[in-house]
Amino acid sequence: YQRRVHGILEDANLDHAAQMCTNGRVLNCGQSCIGAKRFVVTEAVYDRFLDKFLTKLRNVKVGDPLNLATDMGPMVSVASRAEVHKQVTDSLAQGAKLELGGVIPEGPQGSAFYPLTVISNVKKGMVAYEEEIFGPVATVIKVKDEAEAIHVANDTVFGLGAAVFTSDLDKGIRIASEEIESGLAFVNDHVKSDPRLPFGGTKESGLGRECSYYGMREFVNIKTVVVKKP
Repeated sequence: YQRRVHGILEDANLDHAAQMCTNGRVLNCGQSCIGAKRFVVTEAVYDRFLDKFLTKLRNVKVGDPLNLATDMGPMVSVASRAEVHKQVTDSLAQGAKLELGGVIPEGPQGSAFYPLTVISNVKKGMVAYEEEIFGPVATVIKVKDEAEAIHVANDTVFGLGAAVFTSDLDKGIRIASEEIESGLAFVNDHVKSDPRLPFGGTKESGLGRECSYYGMREFVNIKTVVVKKP
């Protein structure tokens, strides 16, 4: 499990945040280790962000992945879809609220399509809070303020990637570099990989790094040579 968290603060550009969060959630039908999965939103902008987020998700074109007009295709297998759907239904049974999707669509035998799904009112202890949902499901968590947003973001044994959305770049850089416990931290963008940048997690999201100079160093032996002048 990796569990990427995206924090939307009260001074964020909500249209931009909603679009970036949509891009991060649709990526590979939600089946990406760095895909946006948990959205922690301060209460001052919660309703407005959720409305914009839902609007953008509803406009995503789901269909044949070979069609260039398609934004999102099916999941990798029917078994994976069943696992994701169970996590959704278990979360709803625990008190979460279904905002979008959540129903397995009719289709031919073997079809693994699952709708973009959003669940809100997610609390600590629920499946959607504690587990990674590896599919096109967005978990939205309302928090009081910036401090609680950071606490919720770090309230996990995992730490691959995180993002913070704010119009105050100095604040965003401070939170990303000093307060979020993750190997990757983005400001005003969804988490992504780039061969020029070191890639890897903290806590139980792994050791070491891929990509960049640091990734290449993982493939070499560092030799120590000590010389003492007699």
